[in-house]
Amino acid sequence: MSPGSLLALLAQIKEGTVTPEDGLARLSDLPYEDIGFAKIDHHRPLRTGMPEVIYAAGKTDRQVVDIFARMALHGGNVLATRAADSAAAAVLAAQPTAVHNPTARTVSLRQQDQPSLPGTIAVLCAGTSDLPVAEEAVVTAELLGHNVARFYDVGVAGLHRLLDHRAALAEARVIIACAGMEGALPSVVAGLVSAPVIAVPTSVGYGAAFGGLAALLGMLNSCSPNIGVVNIDNGFGAACLAHSILNARVRK
Repeated sequence: MSPGSLLALLAQIKEGTVTPEDGLARLSDLPYEDIGFAKIDHHRPLRTGMPEVIYAAGKTDRQVVDIFARMALHGGNVLATRAADSAAAAVLAAQPTAVHNPTARTVSLRQQDQPSLPGTIAVLCAGTSDLPVAEEAVVTAELLGHNVARFYDVGVAGLHRLLDHRAALAEARVIIACAGMEGALPSVVAGLVSAPVIAVPTSVGYGAAFGGLAALLGMLNSCSPNIGVVNIDNGFGAACLAHSILNARVRK
């Protein structure tokens, strides 16, 4: 949609010949921005309620910087995941107000304060080695406007560490549980709470863990019925799913 046609649409809405709902539907089909090596979907929030996010792995530092800059110009919040230190440094040089979380491997720029959604997302990880995945979930959820409570190093090898937080976990609206090795943590948590539990297998463990495959299969075979499973190391996807769950409740 060209600037002229956009102005025409806004005029039609003002005149009442097009309803705001129909106008929003048309805006949701606006084309992406083609910058040659990438096509940026600026209007994804209109369709899905979540902005496009930059997956930095496999991109050059220059590509990450250029995409980040184009997205920032539109005034929304910007997030790059799996950013190498060099890419993060390049983005910060161009966008000094951006924030690098080296544990989460993210670079984020907050330009809009999202309305704080009701309820808390609890993010758990079994061990310190799971922190990168857990922190990726935290950064994503917070940028989407959620209150997040962290419960780290609460794996089942020391179950009392988890049970110390049982009351707080019962208050969470959604729980994200990250674990490698045999992936038992989400099953235990799901047996203690009524909230949906999003299980995130991590690629942590010795040889037979097969880079997170053992944890993934264990979580998929959980006997706890209130568990959903995302892909290995996908803290970002877990946070987006939690956001969708809570948004669905708000829309009701």
